[in-house]
Amino acid sequence: MADFGALHLEFVPMQATLEVEELQEHRSDIMKSNNGKKLKKELGTVQVFTLAAGAMIGSGLFILPGMAHAQAGTGVILSYLFAGLLAATATLSLAELATAMPKAGSDYFFITRGFGAGTGSVAGILSWFALALKSAFAIVGMATFIALFLDAPALLSGAILTVFFVVLNILGVRQAAQFQTVLVFGMIILLLLYAAAGIPKINAELLTPFVPHGAAGIFSTAGFVFVSYGGLLKIASVAEEIDNPGKCLPLGLGLALVCVTALYALTIFVTSGVMEDDVFNESRIPLSDGGRAIAGSAGFIAMSVCAILAFISTANAGIMASSRYLLALSRDNLLPEPLGRVSKKTQTPVIAIAITGGLILLSLLLELSLLVKAASCVLILSYMLCCLAVVILRESGLQNYRPIFTAPGYPWVQVAGVLGLTFVLFELAIEAFLISAVLILFAFLIFWFYGRKQMHQESALLHLITRLTDRELTEGELEEELKEIIRERDDIKQDQFDRLVESAPVLHYEEAVTKDKLFADAAEKLAPLLDMDGEDLAKGLEKREAENSTVLNPFLAVSHVIIEGTDKFELLLARAPEGVKFSDETPSVHAVFVLVGSVDQRNAHLRALFAIARITQAEEFEAAWLEADDDQILRDLILLSDRRRARRKSKLNR
Repeated sequence: MADFGALHLEFVPMQATLEVEELQEHRSDIMKSNNGKKLKKELGTVQVFTLAAGAMIGSGLFILPGMAHAQAGTGVILSYLFAGLLAATATLSLAELATAMPKAGSDYFFITRGFGAGTGSVAGILSWFALALKSAFAIVGMATFIALFLDAPALLSGAILTVFFVVLNILGVRQAAQFQTVLVFGMIILLLLYAAAGIPKINAELLTPFVPHGAAGIFSTAGFVFVSYGGLLKIASVAEEIDNPGKCLPLGLGLALVCVTALYALTIFVTSGVMEDDVFNESRIPLSDGGRAIAGSAGFIAMSVCAILAFISTANAGIMASSRYLLALSRDNLLPEPLGRVSKKTQTPVIAIAITGGLILLSLLLELSLLVKAASCVLILSYMLCCLAVVILRESGLQNYRPIFTAPGYPWVQVAGVLGLTFVLFELAIEAFLISAVLILFAFLIFWFYGRKQMHQESALLHLITRLTDRELTEGELEEELKEIIRERDDIKQDQFDRLVESAPVLHYEEAVTKDKLFADAAEKLAPLLDMDGEDLAKGLEKREAENSTVLNPFLAVSHVIIEGTDKFELLLARAPEGVKFSDETPSVHAVFVLVGSVDQRNAHLRALFAIARITQAEEFEAAWLEADDDQILRDLILLSDRRRARRKSKLNR
């Protein structure tokens, strides 16, 4: 740690306090996209939980259990648990990626930055299609239940419901999320009451044999029901609209996964114990039929209402999430620009939401059973790519990949996730693969004939190849994008010191050097910026060092000097892995900050010293400084540091 208490300054007497304006609280506009494409941050932990849970508690619980039970018997409980365990590996990876890059588009955004625009755009279009179809499936289920109580055509009910959800999401994410919160907690209460009433009526004989179709039935059914965990992907797609994503997103996702997996296991266990196998296997409204077996007509009505609430929440969350894929693809010029426009009034992507609603309306005319299987296939592929993206991004050496939440157990969690997901993927029906192949081809053609010509996007994979082959293949675009994402995520507003760092010259020494060599090189770089003679500046630095050493500890020195004139203030950064020899006592200083300014800039000088003090005291500073072998990476280490920033008017026009 640097000892700044002993730092000597050649300043004229000054006031003890600095007149510094405090940074006012406001959301950073650094990453504000063109045409006002910035989204409101209005979602907290509760909303994350309810959006994710609501998206999962739908067809996965109120339709699929009957079909799944026919394949695995009572052991379907293990299928749901195994699928939930695999989803957990993806959840950890998603949480890390989303806290590093809380941007609309979820897996599309992560996969694009990990693997490149081609893979990412295909994944984004597929996820949009799969989530929209899952919402359509929920709307069909909802219309089916409504038909039990009202004499209305299912198609008409579905169309009206679709329009309702589209309008709700256009009005704003807060309204949609508040609506979702009420629905989800209502569902959870009803499901817990269902379990509490059903447990005393369980017939143990109906639970045996527990695994009638063997382990193969368990694992194949796990792939079939994996679509039940698609809600995790949905919530990551609205990460840009989450306030404090580093805390709210991992917590909300984790709670949703644990809660929903437990509800799946509990309710299916109860249903298996109160219904005959042949009835359960054929039921397309299994919990409603289970409610009838437990409490007669009242139970049937209660669980049917619960199912309707579940389908409402699934459809609502699906439209909200899937529309953000079109927004993200448009932002990257992989789809036409109008799809990315955000309403100034509601701050929602109106056109993207409307087109998603149109796809859902068309889907109401289709047979959705095979498409739901295809959705499971696409979701499994997306989760696999997310696990791999974490590995690629971590191993790429990108300094600005800085997730707030890091997945524990790396890389074994990701490896286990990929292997497990691959296993259940090959257990799916061949029809799912064929439909997925058609969708992949469709998405690839969109990229090939439109997106490929519009976008140049660096990827972490390219950085990893560069790292392994020692070839310069990247231009720093991804590092720059990640830097701007961090600024927005952490609400970093640039101050005068940041702007000074942005333009600071940088010296890299691969061999050991003397302080005289450093001062001469620094003077050569800074003199033109200060409109002075280089030799005079070098002598001034040497004289200042001779009077009182500026070495603060064995790792760090802050060399500084006052010059004549006004409105002059410059900074230079020097990195020396092998060390700069300032004296026999300090032969290996690795980090040197050189500050040169006129007397009238004394306050700016002090603020710079305070900033350097805060930055260099961070635990990871020394290791990161030695690894930063690029000018901009070195600057970013300082620019993205955790320190208090302040603004004040300055005569310096930077």
